[in-house]
This record gives sequence, structure tokens and C-alpha cells, in this order.
Amino acid sequence: MGLSLDTIPQSTITQSHYHTHKIFLFSNYILLCAASSCIFLTLALRLDPSLCGVFLILLHVLTVVGALSGCTAASSGSNRWYAAHMVATVLTAIFQGSVSVLIFTRTSDFLGSLKSYVREEDGAVILKLAGGLCVVIFCLEWVALTLAFFLKYYAYVEGDVSGGSSAGMRSAKVPQEENLKDWPWPFQV
Repeated sequence: MGLSLDTIPQSTITQSHYHTHKIFLFSNYILLCAASSCIFLTLALRLDPSLCGVFLILLHVLTVVGALSGCTAASSGSNRWYAAHMVATVLTAIFQGSVSVLIFTRTSDFLGSLKSYVREEDGAVILKLAGGLCVVIFCLEWVALTLAFFLKYYAYVEGDVSGGSSAGMRSAKVPQEENLKDWPWPFQV
């Protein structure tokens, strides 16, 4: 899958870009673990096939796919993976937040719609554990979105480090002299 920065020469990226990339990968790994744990907690409820249970498991699977696309986007630099990661992360963050609110506010109703075979007290504890993980996933998804934005920004400012174009921007603050004629009035020569 290529989840390391070994393919990018260290001289072409800044130290903050490198650390942001590592934190982004780490947050996606935690998302993978939390979503997998939610899947296993949901399966621990011994569900009778219900539409609500299928959608809950599908939500966690979508979270896993979003985290995997985030890892791939961070290592490949492709706009397609970046866009897929952003869409999957925003959707799963919204739904994870909604599910966690439902779990904590209407636990018995939510457990009833899941059609679980375990006792109601045990099911409520398992469901609240899954709800706590949903809150963690919600927060981590927004952290991953913010870090993905910064990674895209660093890639734009530093130029295309994935090998597509070596021109890049020389400065994000001041236009260069040869480009001043293309700028509006204050910079025209």
C-alpha cells in the first residue's frame, strides 16, 4: 500500500510537512482500529438480521474504507484518492456523530431496533461502548480532514512532490518579478 515517506526525498519536503504526514497516518491507523472495534462490538450484540444493524455495520465498514483511502491519498499524492478520502470522511463523520447521539440519548430504543439476542442490560453496556468509540471516531475524522487539508496545502506550496511537475510555487506570499505583469494593479510594472 506504500504507507511510508521513503518514496519522497526528504530534501523536497519541509519538516512540518513530514510531521503532519506522520500524524495524519497515525490518526488514520487509530480510525481503522476504532472502526474495527465498533464492528466487533456490534457483532457482539448477536444481532438478528435487521436493517438498522446492517446499516450500523456498513457505516463502520465505510469508516474503514475512508481511513484506508486516507492512507493511500497521503502516500500517492493523487487527487482522486484525496477526493475519495474527503467525501468518505465527511459522510462518515456526520453519520458517526448522529449514531453516537442516538446511542447515548435513546439506548433502549436503538437496542430494540437492532434486534439483539443479549440481555438488555448487557446490550446497553456494549452499545454504550460502541457509542463511545463513535465519539472518538467522530473527533478523529475531523482531525484527519484538517490534516488532509494541510497536507494538500503543503503539496501545493512546495510543488508537486509526487513527480508530476517540478515547478511549484517559489513563495506563497510574494509574487516573483517575472510574474508581476499578470497581477492586478498594485503589482503592475
